[in-house]
Amino acid sequence: MSRLGSYRGEDVVKAFQRADWKITRVRSSHIILEKEGFLATLSVPVHKGKNVKKGTLRDLIKDAELSVEEFLRFI
Repeated sequence: MSRLGSYRGEDVVKAFQRADWKITRVRSSHIILEKEGFLATLSVPVHKGKNVKKGTLRDLIKDAELSVEEFLRFI
């Protein structure tokens, strides 16, 4: 298994966009992404000056049905 680094929320959103997820709305400091054919939505925290916590990022990757290796290719 590849090591998951620490990434800013903006970078995480861009990676999911490369994986065909679309921004549907912004609510406060969270960007909501959806993908055609998926029931799940992804809520990525984008807090100024802070990185997304690794546990949160792993949960987002799991909800997107990606492996860590696949996600790292989009980063």
